[in-house]
Amino acid sequence: MKTLLVLFLVLAAPLSIAEKEGEKAVDKFRQLGHLLRDPNVYRTASGAPGHEYWQQNADYQIKAHLNEETRHVEASETIRYTNNSPDTLTFVWVQLDQNRFRQDSLENRSVTGRLAEDGVSDQLSFNEMRRHYSLADVDHGYTLHKVTDGEGQDLPHTVVDTMMRIDLPRPLQSGQTITLQIDWSFYILEHDAVGSRGGYEWFEETNTYLYNLAQWFPRMVAYTDYTSWQHKQFLGRGEFTLEFGDYEVELTVPADHIVAATGVLTNPREVLSAAQRSRLDDARTADKPVFVVTPDEALDNEKERDSGEKTWKFRAENVRDFAWASSRKFIWDAMGHNQENAEHQTVMAMSFYPNEAEPIWSQYSTEAVVHTMDVYSRFSFPYPYPTAQSVNTWERGGMEYPMITFNGYRPDPIDDKEREGMVDDAPDSTWSRRVKHGLIGVIIHEIGHIYFPMTVNSDEREWTWMDEGINSFLEYLAELEWEEDYHADYRSVLDRIGSYMRGPNQVPIMTQSDSIPQFFLNAYTKPTAALVVLRETVMGRELFDHAFKEYSRRWAFKRPTPEDLFRTMEDASGVDLDWFWRGWFYTTDHVDVDIAAVREYQVASRDPDIDFPAQKALDEAAKPEHIEQIRNREDGLVPRVDRVPGLEDFYNEHDKYTVTNKDRNDYQGYLESLEPWEQRLLERAVAAGEYIYFVDYLNIGGLITPLPLKLEFADGSTEERDVPAQIWRRNSEKITQLLILPKRLAGIEVDPHHQTADVDRSNNHFPRKLVPSRLQLFKRENEDRELMRDMLHKLKADEAEDDSAAVPLQ
Repeated sequence: MKTLLVLFLVLAAPLSIAEKEGEKAVDKFRQLGHLLRDPNVYRTASGAPGHEYWQQNADYQIKAHLNEETRHVEASETIRYTNNSPDTLTFVWVQLDQNRFRQDSLENRSVTGRLAEDGVSDQLSFNEMRRHYSLADVDHGYTLHKVTDGEGQDLPHTVVDTMMRIDLPRPLQSGQTITLQIDWSFYILEHDAVGSRGGYEWFEETNTYLYNLAQWFPRMVAYTDYTSWQHKQFLGRGEFTLEFGDYEVELTVPADHIVAATGVLTNPREVLSAAQRSRLDDARTADKPVFVVTPDEALDNEKERDSGEKTWKFRAENVRDFAWASSRKFIWDAMGHNQENAEHQTVMAMSFYPNEAEPIWSQYSTEAVVHTMDVYSRFSFPYPYPTAQSVNTWERGGMEYPMITFNGYRPDPIDDKEREGMVDDAPDSTWSRRVKHGLIGVIIHEIGHIYFPMTVNSDEREWTWMDEGINSFLEYLAELEWEEDYHADYRSVLDRIGSYMRGPNQVPIMTQSDSIPQFFLNAYTKPTAALVVLRETVMGRELFDHAFKEYSRRWAFKRPTPEDLFRTMEDASGVDLDWFWRGWFYTTDHVDVDIAAVREYQVASRDPDIDFPAQKALDEAAKPEHIEQIRNREDGLVPRVDRVPGLEDFYNEHDKYTVTNKDRNDYQGYLESLEPWEQRLLERAVAAGEYIYFVDYLNIGGLITPLPLKLEFADGSTEERDVPAQIWRRNSEKITQLLILPKRLAGIEVDPHHQTADVDRSNNHFPRKLVPSRLQLFKRENEDRELMRDMLHKLKADEAEDDSAAVPLQ
């Protein structure tokens, strides 16, 4: 401990250094105005829609026929398109997403090769060859049979990869409506082969199919106030931005198929049995899922193979897309979800899945749908539609559309050979913890997308993070509310993101969707981590939750941009967040704070009879008796001054800590020089005996961050403090914090609860602490341990002892 001779000390750095440090700090805290679009009559400075906000409207009437023998769809649509913009349109654009799978598409012509793990050798995977042959064997993409106006007159049109421009016979003025008619057909993709969002799955053992049709019909391109036509070509990642409208859709499929689709089924008497209709009615008030189509009925459908057809009719209001799934394999369960102060007081939560998905799907799927609505509605707005559906259409992954989602994960069946070594009552299948949480997580994620972006209609072609990142954040919160230790493998997303944020090959979150390397980490995980930090560390839950709900409600059924989110979060909370958005979303900086040094002081009284002995004790503790003198004494050496009389003098009796009368006179003079209030302040500070600390922090990662602190005192007690990010506002690289404490410190830790995404925890303590870990000297395969399955194995009988057996090593 040092003695502080004055209460306040001001250090003046050379002007050039101070200015340089100040410029860096100012840049980190610079307001975002120069990076954001200016407010206008469409989007206000508060982040709310402006008084002249507008968006287009597109209503659809569609009739489609599924030919299962050829796996082909033929369809026609009538589009009623309303120009609500202030602009006059001489042409309109239509999206043709299936054209992405034409061999001559922009995506297929820009495929890049890959290197093997050695970073040198070229590599071609089986999956890449499978995709190549699948696209080569069938002419995929749309075949357009008719493009006309409402009167049946042909309209000039030009196909540009995944977009089509339709030239209008007369300009479409503001407020006017035009009718378009389009007939088209396409071959359905095998989605596992080509990696598509829609397609079919073939079950070889029963020769049955499961179809999920997504991005399957020509849809109007979004026309917006910020980018005009959003006709950036569909290359697979920047999924879509669309216009809201009403849909009436008729789907003709094999008679033994069950169909799940966006919207409400309007002709249940024509497609469901009386028993199924009764079960569906019962499900509306049930407190647990009810089978509408039972597992046995689904098995019967697979075996009987009805050769006829049925037409399923659906209506959906104010949605931005339409998707559907069809199969004779479907089991169907449902239950009603009640919500208050909502347009739809009861929402039908439903799941569709084959017997191969049982029993995990009937146990978890519909419950996960309901759980998602419980959590998301609390953070945003009541679920806005009459149905919410989860459909098992593949083994892994997920995809979202209004009111319907396509989700993966199935249990692992036990074959006859493995069953021989199991207990007699072993089930037909088991699943790992990863599969269980994968299923629950993907359903939460995809149902959550019905809120973002299916309702809060952001532009994913431009900003993937605005729906994937925000939705992944809410998914993370919903998973934590499903069960404790849901994320037991990695605990917090803030610990998980560190290796990415300090690694190479990064781009800012704000990068356009098709240009993002490490896509999932950039567009999903990093925004999730950012919003967790914003909620838990920067704003606090109360302010964040209020502001986020305000954003959600402002932009429900409208199209927000990043500016609208950033401005609303500040407008509704009163918290300046420009530094946060800049660092997390516009840079690739990361959080790495180093506690570089800690210096301890106490206030000096200036009384020499008190301070001199105290300083002597401090100096002796800091500089102990040197080893040579100690060993001389141990060796019996007697100093000359002790052996020869007359060598000792005044300085052998006194040292620099001896108090003289002059020292005492100087002290009195010092007291007399103080104002009365200064004397009282000095007396109080000396009597308090407080400890004063100067703590140096280095911002190694560059990202501005608050400093949650844990103070560890010498008496074993602890105290936590939150230091706001504004402590970096004058120097963003190095700061010195002043702490005045009633007790002596033993240590300081920054971010003790891992709430800032600090990537290096080894420098978060002062004094330094060893970070425990384990070193394995053997190689072990990284496998997903399926505990449920392992528990079913019989205990093998003891074998005769073998003296020659080796000792097992681990």
